[in-house]
Amino acid sequence: VQLQASGGGLVQSGGSLRLSCAPSGFFLNGYPIGWFRQAPGKEREAISCISMNGNPSYSNSVKGRFTISRDKNAVYLEMISVTPDDTAVYYCATTYPDVRTGCPLAEPPYNYWGQGTLVTVSS
Repeated sequence: VQLQASGGGLVQSGGSLRLSCAPSGFFLNGYPIGWFRQAPGKEREAISCISMNGNPSYSNSVKGRFTISRDKNAVYLEMISVTPDDTAVYYCATTYPDVRTGCPLAEPPYNYWGQGTLVTVSS
């Protein structure tokens, strides 16, 4: 079971970016997927998740600016109006093999994590 996060890079403040999370070794649509980020010197925080039924949740820090979606191949995080405070390593994770109807915005019970993709927002 693996997750591959991609799409990070350097973007100017106010710009947009789209991250992708692609799975291998399990059926993506059967499990919640979460997006987390860790800024320099800070703890990792949960920012968004999507349930197996496609219902999204967002933290207050990204609500209204980030949109999570999924198809059979990957989970995406569309980021708009980014600011330097969005600079971080972004991780995706899955609760596999735990089946859940909702999606928790917290590290437990996510069991498998991608390697992270770096997003840098310049001012």
